[in-house]
Amino acid sequence: MELCYQLPVLPLDRPVPKHVLSRRGAISFSSSSSLFGAPDPRQLSQRRGAISYDSSDQTALYIRMLGDVRVRSQVGFEPERRGSHPYLGVDFRTLHSRAESAGTIPARRIQRLFSFQRHLLSSRLLRGAPHLNPLHILDEDYCGQAKCMLEKVGSWNFDIFLFDRLTNGNGLVFLTFNLLNQYGLIELFQLDMVKLRRFLVLVQEDYHNQNPYHNAVHAADVTQAMHCYLREPKLAESLTSFDILLGLLAAATHDLDHPGVNQPFLIKTNHYLAALYRNTSVLENHHWRSAVGLLRETELFSNLPAEDSLSIERQLGSLILATDISRQNEYLSRFRTHLDENDLCLGNASHRHFVLQMALKCADICNPCRPWELSKQWSEKVTEEFFHQGDIEKKHKLEISPLCDSEANTIASVQIGFMTYVVEPLFAEWARFSDTRLSQTMLGHLGLNKASWSAMEPEASGSSEEGESEPGRATEEPSSRVLSQGSQES
Repeated sequence: MELCYQLPVLPLDRPVPKHVLSRRGAISFSSSSSLFGAPDPRQLSQRRGAISYDSSDQTALYIRMLGDVRVRSQVGFEPERRGSHPYLGVDFRTLHSRAESAGTIPARRIQRLFSFQRHLLSSRLLRGAPHLNPLHILDEDYCGQAKCMLEKVGSWNFDIFLFDRLTNGNGLVFLTFNLLNQYGLIELFQLDMVKLRRFLVLVQEDYHNQNPYHNAVHAADVTQAMHCYLREPKLAESLTSFDILLGLLAAATHDLDHPGVNQPFLIKTNHYLAALYRNTSVLENHHWRSAVGLLRETELFSNLPAEDSLSIERQLGSLILATDISRQNEYLSRFRTHLDENDLCLGNASHRHFVLQMALKCADICNPCRPWELSKQWSEKVTEEFFHQGDIEKKHKLEISPLCDSEANTIASVQIGFMTYVVEPLFAEWARFSDTRLSQTMLGHLGLNKASWSAMEPEASGSSEEGESEPGRATEEPSSRVLSQGSQES
């Protein structure tokens, strides 16, 4: 029997990396630690990454669930459970994985070769260098199509699923690199191309692609949506290059290392992340700290003054923490108040940052505002992730989280509720702030998509009509049920 525990420890079977030792307050455990109940560190498989603590507040700066230590139980050896729920024996890395047949292995090797060829070619294209190496000739057609798509990266109809296929699963790397280059940020901030490429690759790898929804494709989709919002007249005229850099990095890393379950699930299973962040914005804090860890590991901003690097880390955290959907009403009320009083001044740095927060929140949940062909795919993926969590909760006799019970909910009912109580209020206020063609397009798609789901769920439309006679209950109970998802959809 094999048990896997997510434990916040450094690797014991190899020397601590120099880049970890250089961090303030780095922590490691000796091989005889009673935490494991076994003296032989070779029982632990290697992991990428490590953990560092800021000595000022003991908050984790560098945690990656993707590389958590795996403890294997053997005859006569039972590792300490540390009071956690038995579910923690399930590895988050394989939570949503599907069995693959042996026959797919050669195909995957060919894909890796193509991916390497695309990497070589895209690197030359981004630098403006001519094609010198004939190795990419078999793959040039695919890369050419991806390049054509990037020419229309500002279109709201951008098909991120197709783009990800054309880049062989490297859509987040290519898209973010292209946008940073397009805005002139690489040259302006004198970013090292090798460090930037390494950072983006590590970011993409730290997304769990086994997750149906919270994966690198979702991150790329949010980054593309953020780009569309940054080009809106009000923002384009006011945002600084520093603001744009923050917006794109926050979009790319906003769900970094997402385990595919929501915050309430981590809390009720006594996951160590919930304890670490005291049950408050657990996932968002983890996404932020993971992003900071990668920035420090790759030394992406090592050429900037230390004060500027710390400012980037703090403001990046402020943006990512704003995506906590359990705080949706807080941000929405503040946004509405600003619009009612007409006192948003984009010449003010704090006001620009707040607008960036709202833009990221919109980008994070913009799927219902996409064309039906794209929106439907996202709806199916996020509901699959919801229902899979519900199945896990049933299996371990836990209380089933709202919207996660596949027997009590359908894709249509989940989406109608989410659109009505979360998406519509947010995008209505965004349209007040930025009354442009894009805003009207998004609201138009939202209405059409909601009508399409309602047509698939006759009972939902009937119950909504009955609910109009009892407005108090209709506006409070479903809304609280949706928001109680923590940050599952964000």
